[in-house]
Amino acid sequence: MEAALNTLNKTAREYSRYGSTTHKQVYLYGGLDTSPTEFNRNFGMAWGMGGWLLFPFLQKIGRERANALKQRVVAELKTTFASHYAKEISLAEVLDLDVIAVYNKRATGEKYLINPNKGLAG
Repeated sequence: MEAALNTLNKTAREYSRYGSTTHKQVYLYGGLDTSPTEFNRNFGMAWGMGGWLLFPFLQKIGRERANALKQRVVAELKTTFASHYAKEISLAEVLDLDVIAVYNKRATGEKYLINPNKGLAG
């Protein structure tokens, strides 16, 4: 929003104490960080903040568009949508108190992948 604000301020024809009339929107996705959401209100009064959830969005856009998005994810699974994990753990490790203490931090870069097949004799 700051970049948009700077651009708008440079091209504004007149001063407004309410800021730009151009609407700015922020979507909060996920909820790993449970601390209060804070932001500086230096971008005027034309703004909104809301949550965003994947499954209601997919229902809203319909089956055809949702399938197209799913196909894109599959095609770009190792590039755009690649995930990186700090550690791969088994179902048994999920219950280990020391492991719980790490993955319960919900920290960036410390995502764990639970592999139900890990540790099984095969």
